[in-house]
Parts: sequence; C-alpha cells; structure tokens
Amino acid sequence: MTIKVKLNLGIGLLFILITLLTVISNFYINKLSGDTKEILVANYNTLDYSREMLISLNEGSISDADMKHFQDNLNKQQHNVTEIGEQELTDKLTADFAQLKRNRNDSAIIKKIRTDITDIIWVNMQAIQRKNAIAQSTVDDASIWIIITGTFCFLIALTLLFNLPSNIANPIQELTHSFKEVAAQNYSQRVHFHKHNEFGELASTFNTMAEKLGEYKNSNLEKITIEKKRIETLINNLKDPVIGLDENRRILFMNDVAIKVAGLKSKDEVIGQLVQDIAVKNDLVRSLIQDLFTSEATLTDNKMLIKIYADNRESYFEKEIIPIKITPTGEKEEKLIGNVILLQNITPYKELDFAKTNFIATVSHELKTPISSIQMSLQLLENKRVGVINSEQKKLIESIKEDTGRLLKITSELLNMTQVESGNIELSITPVNPKDILDFAVHTTKMLAEQKQIKFNINCDDNLPQILVDKEKTSWVLINLISNAIRYSYDNSIIFLNITKDKNVVKISVKDTGQGISSQYISKIFNRYFRVPGTKKEGTGLGLAISKEFIEAQDGQISVESELGAGTIFTLTLKTFA
Repeated sequence: MTIKVKLNLGIGLLFILITLLTVISNFYINKLSGDTKEILVANYNTLDYSREMLISLNEGSISDADMKHFQDNLNKQQHNVTEIGEQELTDKLTADFAQLKRNRNDSAIIKKIRTDITDIIWVNMQAIQRKNAIAQSTVDDASIWIIITGTFCFLIALTLLFNLPSNIANPIQELTHSFKEVAAQNYSQRVHFHKHNEFGELASTFNTMAEKLGEYKNSNLEKITIEKKRIETLINNLKDPVIGLDENRRILFMNDVAIKVAGLKSKDEVIGQLVQDIAVKNDLVRSLIQDLFTSEATLTDNKMLIKIYADNRESYFEKEIIPIKITPTGEKEEKLIGNVILLQNITPYKELDFAKTNFIATVSHELKTPISSIQMSLQLLENKRVGVINSEQKKLIESIKEDTGRLLKITSELLNMTQVESGNIELSITPVNPKDILDFAVHTTKMLAEQKQIKFNINCDDNLPQILVDKEKTSWVLINLISNAIRYSYDNSIIFLNITKDKNVVKISVKDTGQGISSQYISKIFNRYFRVPGTKKEGTGLGLAISKEFIEAQDGQISVESELGAGTIFTLTLKTFA
C-alpha cells in the first residue's frame, strides 16, 4: 500500500469520526433542547395559570375583576392541556367555576375549585419530574456516544502519531545515508525497500543509478580503447562487406571490403557521416539502405540477393540488415542503438548453381531424344503389322510406356525449371480467349479422367474478355492443375472448372473433391521439390513451383484454398486485354 493511500485512509477515517462526533453531539443537544422546551412551554405555563387562578380566589371577596382574571387564566389552561388526566380535571374546574359564577360567596364551591387547581398542579408536577428523567437519560446517552466516538478519534490519532512519522522519516533517513555513501563513491551501496509504495520505487531507481555509476567507475578508458581497436581489426579482416550505423544512422564503421565494393576512396570521408548523405552520391549505398527507411512493422528479416560489379566481374551478395538492440542496465525495455548491414559474398555458390542448372538443362535435353525414340519403338511394337504380341508382352509394353511417359514428364519439368532458375523464361504474350485454353487443357486430360470415371463440370461467364498471356505456358499450367486434381480425386467424382471475370482480370479455377491439404502445408506447396508428407502419389514436387513462376512472369497470380477432407481450389488470376 502506498504512503498516499495510507495517509488518505488514516486522515479520512479520522475526518469521518470527527464528523460523526459532531452529528451525534448536535443530535442529542437538539433532543435535550426539545425535552426542556416541552417542560417549559407546557407544564410551566399550566403552573403559572393555576397560580394566577389561586391568587384570584385568595382575595377576601371575589370581585368582577377577579372573576374575569380567573376566567382568562382558565381559558388559557383549556388550550394548554398536555398530560393524561389533565383534560378531565380542567373540565371539572370549568364546571365548578360555572357554579361559582352563580354563587360567589359559596365557600364549599371555592374549596372545590381550590382542590381542582391543586390536582392540576400535581399532575403537571409529576409530568415535570417524568420529563426531567427523560432529559437526564438523553444526557446520559449523549455522553456515552460522545465518549465512544472521541475514544476512536483518540486511538486513530494516536496510531497516526506513532506510525506515520516513522513510516516517512525512517526511509528518508536510510535514503539520505545511502546518498551520502554514493557521494563518497561507495557505488556498492543498495537500498532494500520491499514495500510496494513510493519509497519502493525510489529505492529501485536509486539502486539502478548506483549500479550504472558502478559500471562507469569500473570501466577503464584504456581497456575500452583496446577493445575498440580489437573489434575494428576483426571487422576489417572480414572478407565480406560490413557497415555499422548508430541509432541516428551515422556510419560508425565500414571495413575495407565495403569501401572497395562501394567505390569509395577512404574511411575518413564516410565515418561519422549520415548514411543518407553518402547515399545521395553513391547508388550502391542507396540500394543498401532503402529498407532502413521503412517502418519497423514492415521491415522484414528476409535476406535479399543483390548483384554488384566487383573485382572486374559480376558478383552476387546476400544483403542482411541486423538491428542491434540492448536492454540498458536496470531497465526492462529493449532499445535500438543501431544497425549492421552485412553483405555475404555468395558468388561461388551462385556459379555452382548456374553450373547445376546448365547440367540439368543439358541432361534433360539429351534425355528427351532417347525417351522419344523409346516411345516411337513402343508404338511400332503395338502395331500389329510388325507382329503379334502376347498378353504378357503387352503388359510389359504398357509398363514401359508408363515409365517413359513419367520420364518424359520429369525431363520437361526439369527443363522448365532451368528456365525459371536461369531467369530466361521466354514468353510470347498475345491476346487469347480463356475458354480456348480451358478446352485445350480439358481435351488433353480427358483420357486420364476417364480412367478414374471422373467428370468435368465447366462453368464460364458470358462475353468473356481476352487475356494477355503466353498461351503455351498458361495451357501447361492449367493442364498441370487439372492433372493434379484428377490424381488426388476419388473415382467417380467431379472436378469443377470455372472461368469468371472480375473488373480487369479473369479468374480460372480448378476445384477437386479430394482429401484436401492440411493448413500447415498450404504455404509450402509452391516450394520446389516439396511434397505433402504422407502422400502416395508420384511426382517431383516441381509442377506447382514452375506453375507459379510461369503465371507470375505474366503478371498474373496463382492462389490455393484447401480444407482437409473437403478438397482443394487452385485459382489463376490473369490480366485482360484492354
């Protein structure tokens, strides 16, 4: 509990009790005043009226003035009846006084009237005693409640008197002592307040300050200088270009390889300069720092491949921007203190990749010729004019046909992949009717569908616009998607083929009712050589990767939607011919 809350609670409770004491005192004073007023107003007046009436009868002979004086006080008494039995006595007095009016000298009547007045006086005297007892009880109750409330106020005030000064003064004394120790360069001094209040936060801040001062004291300028030289030497001996920036994007270091690759003269002209000032005059530096000026939310950690002319040849580098973040001593949140731009030279690996691509292209191209010859020979063997073959030989021929078809498909995919990897995808973009491409793909895969008794459900919008595509490659992609749909669909099922127009694009979708793809593999199916684990269908894992490259090379898009157990939908989005 914080000190502020403690003060608010203590003083607030004391204030409430004092207010309660005031209310109780006022209540009982008002009540006592009412009881006293009731005695004075009602009973005292009756006694006064009775006294005046007795005086009127004490004169020797009763005159008309005495009778009038008696009548006036009797009338007042009739309007001042407040006690039990007083009304009957007042009525009797009135009746007796009426007889006195008829015979003023009748002593018996005068005696009766005196008795009536005495009875009225006695009733009111008893009432005064009773009301006095009530008033005394009110005084006693008031005293008890005032004593109880005052005791509570006293106890709370006593508690605050003994506890509050020590709760505030003791931590201040301890902090004062600790500050004196730190002032005397005793940076190991710590304050340990475990309470969660203002002093606890102040102690935590003080300990952080002392720890940082201790770090600064223990640091050695010579040691720091040696470490700085060691790091600079290490960076300069790296074979890859490295550029270091501070949080304000000033260049802290730039090794010799980076200076050479960037075409700069020396370090002196760049160290301490804003990197954007260097980028204004240097195209390479400008391309390297582009990602630094995007927001942190859009800055990705993906490495980027860039091509640089270095060492009198084209070299390939993989750029990576590494943000440098630290958690300062005593703090909890990370702070960005700079960035390191690292260029990894991957030219040897890229050359090996080119060699691999050329090798695959050469081998695939060379394999196509003997495979085609094998297919030709198989066609001749199936011709009855060459000779009749038995059933076993026919099965062998069918098996060889399947193997050669599979080999031919693999070599075709490898040749397409070499185009993709080398970046030499040759496109012949022309306006084409999308329905023609779909019809061609359906005709090509019709026999494969009939083997599994699969039917096509084709739906096309009316008045479809032409699309700008490479007809051959787009047809290849669509045939590949339909073939996959047939392969992964169950027998006697239906494949849905739709062509729709949407603003400036045409969408061609292929939907099967097969087993679908698990959500964890959706993002990977366009990767090269990837195959969904557990599938028993044959394939190289290149078809979808090639399809994606072919479609995107035509400024189109290919997307997939799938749910395990509910089939898959592949959609091609292609630009229309304006």
